[in-house]
Amino acid sequence: MDYRQALNKAASLCSRKEYCSSDIRKKLITWELTDEQSDEAIKWLKKEKYIDDSRFAEYYVRDKFLFNGWGRIKIRFQLRAKGIASEFVDEALSTIDEDNYREKLAELLHSKKRQIKNKDHWQTKSALARFAQSRGFEPDYVFREIDKLLTT
Repeated sequence: MDYRQALNKAASLCSRKEYCSSDIRKKLITWELTDEQSDEAIKWLKKEKYIDDSRFAEYYVRDKFLFNGWGRIKIRFQLRAKGIASEFVDEALSTIDEDNYREKLAELLHSKKRQIKNKDHWQTKSALARFAQSRGFEPDYVFREIDKLLTT
């Protein structure tokens, strides 16, 4: 595939779905473009607003929080792994409403508690904590919500 074809294909992909620059760079490299050509293509795609890492981060945060039930820690880690700049990550994470965040955590813990067959208080608490932290929620939120859930 030559440069023009790869650029058109990348633009077509970006017009259908939100991509970050690192995802598109990987695709360009698999299409056998050189690093220089990939850099040039990324620069053009950004200039033409096909790629915007800030916009990508906002969509990613919203989708992973609402649909996957991920917490801030896991979302931050995944965005940084994609090479998204810290300021874009911080800005996107700040869009999560604090009340919705706590509600989502409480909802996930309540659902998980129904699945736990063990009746021992400490084992239940431990299982809930591991579950919530694996979803990327902060320990202080996790233990506060678990205490509320187990005392009711």
